[in-house]
Amino acid sequence: MIAVVQRVLSSSVRVEGEIVGQIGQGLLALVAVAEADGDEEIAWTARKLASLRIFRNGDKHFDLNVREAGGAVLLVSNFTVAADTRHGRRPSFAAAAGPEVGRKGFDALADAVRAEGVPVQTGRFGADMKVELVNDGPVTVIVESGQEARRRMNTNGHE
Repeated sequence: MIAVVQRVLSSSVRVEGEIVGQIGQGLLALVAVAEADGDEEIAWTARKLASLRIFRNGDKHFDLNVREAGGAVLLVSNFTVAADTRHGRRPSFAAAAGPEVGRKGFDALADAVRAEGVPVQTGRFGADMKVELVNDGPVTVIVESGQEARRRMNTNGHE
């Protein structure tokens, strides 16, 4: 599982002009489920999103997690985050889960983040979404589950 995570002051997702998910302060996570992701990767990613210390606490820039900061998480399914761009000019999406597996994994991630005590909003799986955000910092980090990191190491040989 791979997530591009941005610390935001606000973020929203629209589908056909309708807001389907919206948060104030928190994390926007663009998430790709990999074909090989299972319960372990989902649980790890949920814990990481809930505990990632990237919020300010006075003079300390990276001290609080999203719960401690009183924020929420906006999860947006985005299989293109799993793109492999190492070869050619067109990205390969071979590592991304198909729609059925992807939806199941994405829904399980949303439930797991909620179980961590974090309010969660989502986009609409498989829809053409318009994402708006006010990035705070800007702070943007990549979160990769162990399975995805191992896959990248095996295919790259040196990362």
